[in-house]
Amino acid sequence: MSYDEILRELITAVGAALFIANFWALIRRPGDADRVAATTVARARPGSPVRGQANPAQKRELAQAPVARTVTYMVLGFLVMVAGLASLTA
Repeated sequence: MSYDEILRELITAVGAALFIANFWALIRRPGDADRVAATTVARARPGSPVRGQANPAQKRELAQAPVARTVTYMVLGFLVMVAGLASLTA
């Protein structure tokens, strides 16, 4: 097994991982909004232990995966995966 073949396999794996991870983010999208809404209420209460008195700056948490960005990364991951598979079979 040569380094060239290992590099092709790694490129295929990274493309597949990018595709699958973003697909998973789209599937989890509705549940993420509920989870963030629940933690936002807990942080807003005065005296809440999760509020972070040492760090009063409000951290923004992404409620849901943005659809356009997620689909773009899915397409990119799919193209990289297909290119890697094509180079492995050629």
